[in-house]
Amino acid sequence: MKTVIAGALGECVHVAGVTNFLRLAEEAGWRTVFLGPAVSIDEFLSRAITEKADLVGVSYRLTAETGERLLAEFAEAADELHEEGVRFVFGGTSPVAEKAKATGFFEKVFAGEEGDAEVLRFLKGEASEMIAKVLFPGRVIDRIQWKQPYPLLRHHFGLSTLQDTLRGVQEISASQILDVISLGIDQDAQENFFHPERQDSRRKGAGGVPVRSIEDYVVLFQASRTGNYPLMRTYSGTDDFIRLAELITATINNAWCAIPLFWFNQMDGRGPWDLEGSIREHQRLMAWYADRGIPVELNEPHHWGLRDASDVVCITAAYLSAYNAKAFGVRDYIAQLMFNSPPGLSDRMDLAKMLAILEVIQPLEDDTFHIWRQTRTGLLSYPVNLMAARAHLAASIYLQMAMRPHIVHVVGFSEADHAATAEDVIESCQLAQRAIDNAIRGAPDMTADPRIQARVRHLVAEVSVTLEAIRRLGDGEDAWINPRVLTEAVLKGILDAPQLKNNRFACGKMRTRIMNGACEAIDDEGNHLTEADRINALLRGIG
Repeated sequence: MKTVIAGALGECVHVAGVTNFLRLAEEAGWRTVFLGPAVSIDEFLSRAITEKADLVGVSYRLTAETGERLLAEFAEAADELHEEGVRFVFGGTSPVAEKAKATGFFEKVFAGEEGDAEVLRFLKGEASEMIAKVLFPGRVIDRIQWKQPYPLLRHHFGLSTLQDTLRGVQEISASQILDVISLGIDQDAQENFFHPERQDSRRKGAGGVPVRSIEDYVVLFQASRTGNYPLMRTYSGTDDFIRLAELITATINNAWCAIPLFWFNQMDGRGPWDLEGSIREHQRLMAWYADRGIPVELNEPHHWGLRDASDVVCITAAYLSAYNAKAFGVRDYIAQLMFNSPPGLSDRMDLAKMLAILEVIQPLEDDTFHIWRQTRTGLLSYPVNLMAARAHLAASIYLQMAMRPHIVHVVGFSEADHAATAEDVIESCQLAQRAIDNAIRGAPDMTADPRIQARVRHLVAEVSVTLEAIRRLGDGEDAWINPRVLTEAVLKGILDAPQLKNNRFACGKMRTRIMNGACEAIDDEGNHLTEADRINALLRGIG
């Protein structure tokens, strides 16, 4: 076991940072020795020798001018130990940290902005850029396990020009704050990458970076090969699914596949396929990734929530997503849990909704099917005011930590105002990391609220009614994976949302309202409808 000693140098008596550093060192497997406040240079060096220290942590949090002189004296006195292989790090206020960097003596300088995750990574021996390529896992499940107890941070990024996006990817990677860059490509590339004749130059850069060649993907991935070597993933597209899967797997080592079950087609205007055809294609794509051992996420249930569907319909869609993933051979399933969708949900009912999703999908888990939890803030929930948006981001992620996520999909605070720049991404992740740090230190168990648990039980019971109604459409088939049956469930309104009104692929008769913080189906008079009453009315043709 390696030994680290640490204390506050000279007349400095501020040791809170020192004790936190040593606490993290213990978590990383070090033997720790706390020297205390106001430690002289001679005592630092003599204890380093007697304790046979491998690493010496020096802290100073007083004036920068005094610190500069003291650190220079320390570096000169400790030079012999340094040459013998003892490592030295510094922690202090930002002005003193700048002076410590200027000495060139300290291997690592902490200014209090790094967060526990970065400090822990350093103490595990994983901060050196020279060995980062080897030490930072290149597969998402390995990286989840490597980073525990902290979740991976994922953020969407894609600007309207390739050069701006390249520079942003480099800046984000160098910051070492983000684990997964979700490359946002423009809508024309999602649908028409392999069909230049269908592309419209006036749409170039609309919704993301305009990738137009294999080389564009290659250079974007290469731009991320620095810092903490973040994983990269991107959209599965809305046409030519398998061809695009082959391309992004070969060029950016697509970390995992994220596709819908019912969406990205003619029903939502984002692709050329009709509803039944797109379900079949999405199932084929699940199987393709499953055959290659690549994890799959179905970014499905929140699309219903974004269209004001009831909580019950959203949870039903979550179950169908997991069920289809397992049926088509997926071994590692990333369950996306988007909070604040629709944005009027109370935190209590939102958490109950997400717990209900886990309650219904967890029975599917076994030795062949593993569920990994990914949470995120609702796309439509951000206020336009950027200060308020920052507060919303932090509060939402603190709530999400009650789900013990493996991945936190950070949605930038700028979402309601503008596409996130690299600076926005880094700041959003810093805000998120602070909320995560606070929660990991010991958040209250919000899931134990009896009103939340009562709501979970109610939702699970209601979802069983909806699933049974879909099953009955199957005439003995495995209805929950049958594209014809799933399409019929949407046409008949068993799966429905208010914003599907006048959509030729859907029923569009559902009405919902936020009631007591939850999104409920209602009748024409505004009264709450149980799922049994809603579906019976639909099937009688009078809903």
